[in-house]
Amino acid sequence: MQLPVITLANGPAGDIELPDAVFGAEPRIDIMARVVHWQLAKRRAGTHKVKGMGEVSGTTRKPYRQKGTGNARQGSLRAPQFRKGGIVHGPVVRDHGYSLNKKVRRLGLISALSQKAKEGKLVVVDLAGAAEKTGEMAKAVRALGWKSALIVDATVDEGFGRAVRNLPNVNAMPTIGANVHDILRHDVLAVTRQGVEALKERLS
Repeated sequence: MQLPVITLANGPAGDIELPDAVFGAEPRIDIMARVVHWQLAKRRAGTHKVKGMGEVSGTTRKPYRQKGTGNARQGSLRAPQFRKGGIVHGPVVRDHGYSLNKKVRRLGLISALSQKAKEGKLVVVDLAGAAEKTGEMAKAVRALGWKSALIVDATVDEGFGRAVRNLPNVNAMPTIGANVHDILRHDVLAVTRQGVEALKERLS
């Protein structure tokens, strides 16, 4: 698969050959869904917590005698049916993450890249001489017509990263951090020449 390379000024900068094994595969929506679910599960803090019957403060004394009162028998005022009692089966601190095979994660990333290429939303961009001012980058992004874009490079230059950081819906990340969720969340995927080589190496 051959794609033209453009500059941030929307000028031509040659062509590049993209490997079909990485950018031309048949997208697997089910695999991408699995990988996104795995990513979001890992991101969950899992710090939600309520107190159970054994954790709330209160007396352990039996409220009243077992028989003869006409009321239902009770053993503790910390039971859930009482005000300020413990919660039954409430959330506890835990890790929501789970393991996913490397082959599935790799196929998910290839599917996401191929999906963008299939939709015509994959752009190979040359960042040589890229602006290091947010205002200049905003003008360039508007001129390119990008409403939401993810820019992937082998390594993100500090000045370029600063320029992009305050732009809404525009993000830059190194290839080592490229993931299915962020690729699908953005409308346009812009990859540099170095980024393409790094992705080929990562997914080979």
